[in-house]
Amino acid sequence: MPAVTVENTLTLPRVAAPADAVSRPVLGVRTAPTGFEGEGFPVRRAFAGIHYRHLDPFIMMDQMGEVDYQPGEPKGTPWHPHRGFETVTYIIDGIFDHQDSNGGGGTITNGDTQWMTAGSGLLHIEAPPESLVMSGGLFHGLQLWVNLPAKDKMMAPRYQDIRGGQVQLLTSSDGGALLRVIAGELDGHEGPGITHTPITMIHATLAPGAEVTLPWREDFNGLAYVLSGHGTAGAERRPVHLGQTAVFGAGSSLTVRADEKQDSNSPSLEVVLLGGQPIREPMAHYGPFVMNTKAELQQAFEDFQKGLLGTVPAVHGMSERGL
Repeated sequence: MPAVTVENTLTLPRVAAPADAVSRPVLGVRTAPTGFEGEGFPVRRAFAGIHYRHLDPFIMMDQMGEVDYQPGEPKGTPWHPHRGFETVTYIIDGIFDHQDSNGGGGTITNGDTQWMTAGSGLLHIEAPPESLVMSGGLFHGLQLWVNLPAKDKMMAPRYQDIRGGQVQLLTSSDGGALLRVIAGELDGHEGPGITHTPITMIHATLAPGAEVTLPWREDFNGLAYVLSGHGTAGAERRPVHLGQTAVFGAGSSLTVRADEKQDSNSPSLEVVLLGGQPIREPMAHYGPFVMNTKAELQQAFEDFQKGLLGTVPAVHGMSERGL
């Protein structure tokens, strides 16, 4: 799991919650069901079964892979529409090409993030480059959907290309954890992702036996999703492992800990920490659209059918994958 790393975490700024911080309890732990997305790549549905009141402003998150493709096996998604929210695609291992009908796109690889604000609507495609299809190889990543408030749902689409080298790297008080701040703020340190809805997104790697207690905004929710390994969440040390999401309650600090012993194929605890300021508006979600009402969803479908969300551009040969 390369993502972004450093040889010596002790050279990084250290963060820790103040001694008087109120620890967030773990309200529950959910195991992600598995499924397939797009043209058939495997995913874990990280938020399945979690009530939206605990997720807001997050809508869904898929762990893509981890899968070691044979030659000819890598898959992506065909052209598809989006409206009313933001997609965040974080590649840990492998490589992915992106393109949208608004002119955005590019290639992201180990530790890179593609942040697409769909806003009023566009068409989008994600696919492995031809070289990866031919050679096969390891692929692992995340896609997170972040809601937009009603006032921003019809804003002009926007695209952010965040390279792995741009993320803010931090460590815990004892140097046992590597914290990659992709978006938002942690103890005064800002990540590169620009968000309309205030959120924090961190990819943390904890060495065996390491524990980290981070300051966490009291007006944010708190979620921890385990990418690999096993450990505990909360000061009460609730067990968590690969494919599980811990939902935290109220408080001003968040704790995760790696077990002393890890599997040989997962030497560390890898976890994504998410927090966001709830929008607290009605949410209507169906397929690729996230709006506030059923009438707005219907309008989105009609606009898509009329071609108002854009047309498939003929660039890089990606237009060959039909809607």
